[in-house]
Amino acid sequence: MSSTVQLPIDVTAIQALIPHRYPFLLVDRVTELDPHKRVLAYKNVTINEHFFNGHFPNHPVMPGVLVIEALAQAGGLLTQLSNNGNTDGKLFYLVKIDNAKFSRMVVPGDRLELEVTLKRTIRNMALYCGVARVDGEQAACADILCAEVKS
Repeated sequence: MSSTVQLPIDVTAIQALIPHRYPFLLVDRVTELDPHKRVLAYKNVTINEHFFNGHFPNHPVMPGVLVIEALAQAGGLLTQLSNNGNTDGKLFYLVKIDNAKFSRMVVPGDRLELEVTLKRTIRNMALYCGVARVDGEQAACADILCAEVKS
């Protein structure tokens, strides 16, 4: 990734930045970036998502833990993009979730807006504050701690 980030960042570029793949890649596009501070990304939720088969039959709802995972992936993209994609072979793992709150169901047809801010870094860890919204209405929020390790 070059030193100047060209927005928006599409799914092909996202796959070059984080290791997640189908069926677990939960970010489709990055539209805003303030390096080392904030990222705004999106997940387009469709009925074709694998998890809707069992969650719940005849009443599809995106599992809340996957909304939180999408926020964590957006946080990883914030870190990767802030470092121009250069993490020297390190991977980032979810370590802790605090203050998780689910305010609204996410269903097929929704565009999940993922806004993540970096609260602070501590040694090899990053603490993010994430808010997921649909049509401007909060669907979920959480404080997310991720740690980096050598792959």
